[in-house]
Amino acid sequence: MSEESLWWSTRELAGRISAKEISAREALQAHLDRIDEVNPILNAVVTRDDEAAFAQAETADAAAARGERLGALHGVPMTHKDTHDTAGMRTTWGSPLMADRVPETDALIIARLKQAGITTTGKTNVPEFAAGSHTFNPVFGTTVNPYDPTKSASGSSGGVGAVLAAGVQASGDGSDMGGSLRSPASFNNVVGLRPSNGRIPHSSPGNPYAWLSQSGFMARSVSDVALLMSVASGPDPLGPQSHPEPGSVFDLPEFALDAQHSPDLTGLRVGFSPDLGGMFPVAEEVARIVTDTAAVFADLGAHVDDAVPDLRDADEVFGVRRALDFVGSWGGLYESDPDRIKASVRWNIDLGLALTGAEVASAEAARARLHREVQRYFAGHDVLVLTTAQVLPFDATIEYPTEINGVQLENYLDWMRSLCLISATGCPAISVPAGFSETGLPVGVQIVARPGADVKLLQVAHDFEAATGHHGLHPQL
Repeated sequence: MSEESLWWSTRELAGRISAKEISAREALQAHLDRIDEVNPILNAVVTRDDEAAFAQAETADAAAARGERLGALHGVPMTHKDTHDTAGMRTTWGSPLMADRVPETDALIIARLKQAGITTTGKTNVPEFAAGSHTFNPVFGTTVNPYDPTKSASGSSGGVGAVLAAGVQASGDGSDMGGSLRSPASFNNVVGLRPSNGRIPHSSPGNPYAWLSQSGFMARSVSDVALLMSVASGPDPLGPQSHPEPGSVFDLPEFALDAQHSPDLTGLRVGFSPDLGGMFPVAEEVARIVTDTAAVFADLGAHVDDAVPDLRDADEVFGVRRALDFVGSWGGLYESDPDRIKASVRWNIDLGLALTGAEVASAEAARARLHREVQRYFAGHDVLVLTTAQVLPFDATIEYPTEINGVQLENYLDWMRSLCLISATGCPAISVPAGFSETGLPVGVQIVARPGADVKLLQVAHDFEAATGHHGLHPQL
């Protein structure tokens, strides 16, 4: 396969395999060769099973030869985030306590990708317990940025972001609690969608009533995010909070005919503020690039104003829910082996253990107020546009930024506040490439819609992407 094939979209690769222009085995070999080429630099792929992958590819080619009906992702090779369970392949969460854990079943998002025909090839790196937006852990080390290997790839889906940007694959699965799909999308010049709750349901076993963290996708284009949502979203009988719409709602002509799409946002009502009216600091160069995107929306026919929702309740909602979720997920390991868990994770668990009933009740009341405010705001606006990551990709040797524009940050979450605040609202949100710094580092813009409006959000992002073309600029590794 040619150098050009590294940058094919998932749609194009799947189409060529389906048309028998190339085989699933050839696609897999190119995928693995690219991992061999770039992973010594990036440290993004941390687990591989080439033998099993080739067996899957041969099965895929045999099915195509027999003329069987093929899935939308038939034969497409894909690594998965190392927090999503993969049957027979280790899933470690970047923790020494889980370094040898091999699940017996697939997470729902993985099961649905496999049903669509993907070939599972390995796992991508994450921060320990997916805590923090910089991908490093004591099991596998640090993942770095393809645009500058001295910089962070962000996280927690940082390994996914890096392999997309580096030409290993065109799309991949991830998850997002406090920005873990959106922040690495910004740092790696790709697209990252945090869907509405229930689009890809939380199901049993596990906590089917969870809502703060969402599974979703990253890709080099909005079109490919829509493709993966079309096969992986939809209700599940074991997911009591399932969104009722099937995945087919994402299967729209403008996504399939990407090259012929003409952007038009006439009449779209956009609320625009890089810092949400001063709610958080934004590095000057990031703010300048994001501010320039307002003109893109206006030039496409949108009405742009500076009205923003009142998200003062979002900090309380996010902080309490995250702390409780950390206790629920990792409290047992913390009790049995606290010294082998990194300090920031212990801090989150301690916050959860210290919560009183009154504090939990207060956070629930704050969530109700926040919901009302979101409904009020989106009655007058179609989307909210703001900064994705508040800083440029930072030095990969540090854990997290401690100041922005001279403003000191209190903890490892503060530099992600532009993302955490939106997570608390329950709104779908997407990061789309917005431009580059003077030193060539990517910057993303975050677009937010009302809960449930995921399809509309992707349509808006698709138009913005088509008008700017930043997603087509790849790193020179």
